Amino acid sequence: MTQQPTSDSATERSVETVFRLESPRIIAAVTRTVRDIGIAEELAQDALVAALEQWPRDGVPDNPGAWLMATARHRAVDLIRRRETYARKLAEIGRTLETTTPPAEPSAPDDIDDDLLRLVFTACHPVLSAESRIALTLRLLGGLTTPEIARAFLVPEATVAQRVVRAKRTLATKNVAFEVPYGPQREARLGSVLEVIYLIFNEGYAATAGDDLLRPALCEDALRLARVLSGLMPKEPEVHALTALLELQASRSAARTGPTGEPVLLKDQNRSRWNRMLIARGFTALARAEAAGATTTTSGPGPYALQAAIAACHAHAHSYDDTDWPRIATLYAALATRSPSPVVELNRAVAVSMAEGPIPALRIIDTLTSEPALRDYHLLPSVRGDLLLRLGRRQEARTEFLRAADLTQNERERDLLRARAQECAP
Repeated sequence: MTQQPTSDSATERSVETVFRLESPRIIAAVTRTVRDIGIAEELAQDALVAALEQWPRDGVPDNPGAWLMATARHRAVDLIRRRETYARKLAEIGRTLETTTPPAEPSAPDDIDDDLLRLVFTACHPVLSAESRIALTLRLLGGLTTPEIARAFLVPEATVAQRVVRAKRTLATKNVAFEVPYGPQREARLGSVLEVIYLIFNEGYAATAGDDLLRPALCEDALRLARVLSGLMPKEPEVHALTALLELQASRSAARTGPTGEPVLLKDQNRSRWNRMLIARGFTALARAEAAGATTTTSGPGPYALQAAIAACHAHAHSYDDTDWPRIATLYAALATRSPSPVVELNRAVAVSMAEGPIPALRIIDTLTSEPALRDYHLLPSVRGDLLLRLGRRQEARTEFLRAADLTQNERERDLLRARAQECAP
């Protein structure tokens, strides 16, 4: 049964919301049919246009995601039929696709039986630069917009747009197949795949823009992909470590927002709302990572293992004050050595502030104010404001909170930061 038509604006919002949630699956499924990521994205967009035209008139379907998927698939069939080369053969494929499920591809014991994960590995093909692989996959699989990806990477929007366009063109011109990589090929793409899954989760855990702090569907997709990957590659410590990190981070989701969706800071969260099952799963995955690392690496824990260990410290603590902050500061120092970045230093400063006090932490923060990558990063003035407030420098803290509020694109975070600035007023 189709829902009765509503106002055009309400329907358009429904269409855009559903498309944002469903587009990764639609693109992945259509890519399997047309074997071209760029064309698959265009067909998904065609389905969106069709929904914007029909739903205001006919009403929103009971299963809007399935409607979009079916529409995109039918357009893929039509495209196959229209192709001039191999027209007769492709027309037969098109007729078959209308009534049957695509035949299963040859399987192997460690085959990736998941279109989304296939799409990740395909988009992370070595013919693309590392930056292009990640930008393309976040665009297609994470459903992130160009501005959101730009903020995640702390680079200009034009740079991201160019990377995405070039990546799709390269995959098409190089005839990169939508296939399952095995052995060394899979291992060669693993680093990019792990980073993409991590960034997709981060966008779901703390949305860079919009009215909501959380985008749970992205967290769920990333977590599921990490779990599948850990089953496929049981000897890779960083795969288990990433899974552990996401399990432990996801365990806090219910406590991260209040009754009206407002953000709740870590120190104020009700830890009884943390999901104990996810915490247990995280501890198990971390133990697997440590066991795998003991037999396969000699360079010590990788970056995801270090971040998972930090998350485990929080999960073990009964309260914010009981947290082992000196250990977290040590782990962040190790992470800064293993994977140096301004954001890691910013997080280390927070841990140092809890372990040693705000003054040494402020020294770290002040060395980051000239970092070009953090120039428009709202968390830098936010953390600096918190440190200044703890030192009693209320007016300076207020200025920093207001600056952070101006920089963030997330409405919930903006409200929180403005509230903190108001608390600093004389």
